[in-house]
Amino acid sequence: MPSPVRSLVQGLAGAAVGAVAARAAYAVLTLPEHARALAGPARPGVYRATGAPRAGTSGADAPAAWLRRNFRGRVVTLQEGPALAVGVCAASFLVPGQAPRVRAASALAAAGAAAFGAYDDLSGNGQARGLRGHLSALARGQVTTGLVKMVGIGATGVAAASLLRRSPADTLVDGALIAAGANLLNLFDLRPGRAAKFALLVSAPALVSPAAPLFGPVVGACSALLPDDLAERSMLGDAGANALGAALGAAAVARAPRAVRLALFGAVAALTLASEVISFSAVIDRVPALRRLDQWGRCSGPGPSVGGGGG
Repeated sequence: MPSPVRSLVQGLAGAAVGAVAARAAYAVLTLPEHARALAGPARPGVYRATGAPRAGTSGADAPAAWLRRNFRGRVVTLQEGPALAVGVCAASFLVPGQAPRVRAASALAAAGAAAFGAYDDLSGNGQARGLRGHLSALARGQVTTGLVKMVGIGATGVAAASLLRRSPADTLVDGALIAAGANLLNLFDLRPGRAAKFALLVSAPALVSPAAPLFGPVVGACSALLPDDLAERSMLGDAGANALGAALGAAAVARAPRAVRLALFGAVAALTLASEVISFSAVIDRVPALRRLDQWGRCSGPGPSVGGGGG
């Protein structure tokens, strides 16, 4: 078993690679020359309101398909999500101290979740929300993009878990934990920086554990992109939030004992079911410590009204 110091070094190495790769991918995806050629109206999204973008907003330089208005009416780009997934996947492959199949499992979990999340980002209309909403739509004969995403992430989660070569029962539980983690992080992506902060709070303490090489990429990618998220220039969207949650799930799956994995799955499932009847945002706003942490680093003052002027 690696010493805490060795684990920390490996985790920090993974964080460095994840940060550099995520930031480089974000820079490429948001090149102004390419973005201005494709700029167009924003669509409603995860923590956004409807309305077309106004000139002068930061998101106006992003390709139209990736534009959204956030909860304050600011135009932002969803390209943070793919950039974060690139950072996590690149670091998962390059970080020292992991067996090849563990690297592959972590990268596959994050990449699969990001791909299906991006599909929902770009093709979904947001009419069905939560597990109940998607199942209700299915009962009416409608297959929502969100349901396709959930099935797809579940399948890639099981595929990633199968790379660890455990029993069929363990593989199913591990795949379910990866998929549940992806969904849970998406439930936190309702305010700027919230999902990334949650991922950092979960990942940072693990940098002194044997799982440090798997949590390091998450720490690095989140840290590199969090400033733009907090400044309301970008947002994770489903692609980024799902990739974060899947990466965290894969890290737990790769290193935690069976009893811990079962407990984690139970906790994540309970939170997911609770979200169907309880607003996480309302709970956070009612608890002073959580509210301060949630608002830390975010833009102050009222956002622009939808369709109004100002910058």
